[in-house]
Amino acid sequence: MDIASSAGKIQVLPGDVIGRIAAGEVVERPAAVVKELLENSLDAGSSTITVEIKDGGLGLIRVSDDGEGMSRRDASLAFERHATSKLQSDAQLSAIRTMGFRGEALPSIAAVSNVRLRTVARNEPVGTQLWLAGGTIARVEDSPAIPGTSIEVSDLFFNTPARRKFLKSTTTEFSHISHVVQQAGLAWPQVHLRLVHNGYEVFVLPGVSSARDRVLQVYRAAFGDRALAVDVERDGLSLRGFIVDPVRARAGRTPQELFVNRRPIKNSTIQHAIIDGYSSFLAKGHAPLFVLFLDVEPQRVDVNVHPTKREVRFADTEHIHQMVRSAVRQTLGRAQVQVSLAGSAHARLSDDAARTPSGLTSQAVLPEGDSFEPGHQPQATAALQVSPPSQTSFVGEGAAAYAVDEIREIVPLGQMNKTFLIAQVGDELQVVDQHTAHERVLFERLLRAWHGRALPSQPLLLPEPLELPVQQALILQRHLPELERLGLLIEPFGPTSFLIRGLPVMLGHPDVAALVQDLIEDLEQWDSISSLELKVKPILASLACHGAVRAGRTMALPEIKQLLQDWVAEGLIMTCPHGRRVAFRLSSDELARLFDRA
Repeated sequence: MDIASSAGKIQVLPGDVIGRIAAGEVVERPAAVVKELLENSLDAGSSTITVEIKDGGLGLIRVSDDGEGMSRRDASLAFERHATSKLQSDAQLSAIRTMGFRGEALPSIAAVSNVRLRTVARNEPVGTQLWLAGGTIARVEDSPAIPGTSIEVSDLFFNTPARRKFLKSTTTEFSHISHVVQQAGLAWPQVHLRLVHNGYEVFVLPGVSSARDRVLQVYRAAFGDRALAVDVERDGLSLRGFIVDPVRARAGRTPQELFVNRRPIKNSTIQHAIIDGYSSFLAKGHAPLFVLFLDVEPQRVDVNVHPTKREVRFADTEHIHQMVRSAVRQTLGRAQVQVSLAGSAHARLSDDAARTPSGLTSQAVLPEGDSFEPGHQPQATAALQVSPPSQTSFVGEGAAAYAVDEIREIVPLGQMNKTFLIAQVGDELQVVDQHTAHERVLFERLLRAWHGRALPSQPLLLPEPLELPVQQALILQRHLPELERLGLLIEPFGPTSFLIRGLPVMLGHPDVAALVQDLIEDLEQWDSISSLELKVKPILASLACHGAVRAGRTMALPEIKQLLQDWVAEGLIMTCPHGRRVAFRLSSDELARLFDRA
């Protein structure tokens, strides 16, 4: 039988279909186009790169640089599949030093869009312009010899409507693009980067001489004075960058930026090593924040395991895990020693003055912003007033005090480690976490007020300014009307700047910057949630968490009693909104059995 003439089911796909399928692996969304074009510009030795976007990347993506440019022949070959200037032999695959190398980016982008390229090689008098439609070169012309290269990508996914259909909103897509540009800026601090959207300059990152300066340009709000420098070199590995002091960490996860040989990646091994390095330094429910750069000899890392180069594989995974974990732990350990030494000296100076007559609590020295406003303060005798009014007044709340459950007598006994409240509640001995108990009280009140459409806002005496990274600013701006209905008055004050003008009345004076960071983490999930109440509850939980009394804050007996009364009135719910335990309870019968009195 003649195999060539026999009918079969397997057919060779047409070239244009092959191109669109290949493009689907590389070009997932507009941000992927920006990433690939930026990498080409960086490989070309550019010192200035401008990224111009229209309609979240679906209307236009233009990346212009002042790099080395291309000749006419190279410009045409650049759009052939697997044509590249970055590899000459397969031996170089084991030691890749450039951002791009496979020759897939430009042909994949061109296969699903219309492209215009303008470029000129250095020292050539005439440049080249190319127009491509759906991957096919339509026209080639001379152009002015403007240094560098400019690539315009328009009508993205015009011939793949299924991919276009599943893209998110313009704001979301542009948020991804801005993150890609910021990552490029973090990895290449000496390069001047500019991002423009719909004709509006979103941000400019001037070239700087150090990674620290660039990190502060991009993530000043997240790091500020909380950054701890990591700088460890060992066995051919180098880990540099910055992590956030765990004492000031929060529940949010931005930023968590990891670069391997300047390539932004996600890697579970290194992620686990960082978290393991924080280990006991980090409070439960909080996440490590970091911008870290791992440099590895190219022979020890494979960057060719994912079409978009988001993942890498290491030759000695366990060794790298141990090195990263050790570097993080070592950095945190040095910071902990410094804090402990400073704290010990302060304690020796203030211990006698801070001791109270009752011996149950001592005067706390609080950081700015950790004090409480007067609210519904219970009546107290002079004997029970064991610390000054500015420290004993309970959190300011606009709602009237709950009626005390007269059936459960509450006898406050004291406080342990400035964190746990000890009291007799009815016939039980209870040890209560002051933060989670107050968090539950505030959450229930906020939720009740929201259901009743009565979440009033209290204007701040001085509006508090806030600067955010671009992608976070876009998310916040999009949801300002919803936040206003929750009592948060936030006013835009520039592309990435805001003024916090008001907070829900029952929150007191939380750390506003940290509060907004956590709210943004909640807002990022809104698009995947259909129920309005399921959207609102995490927001209210974050508000309650930041408004609640903190561990480490001294509480006097009257306010301990008031907090426990409020918690009892809410039904003695045994977890906070985030699932952490509120109290340990022992009934009188259980106590009797413990002491053989049953």
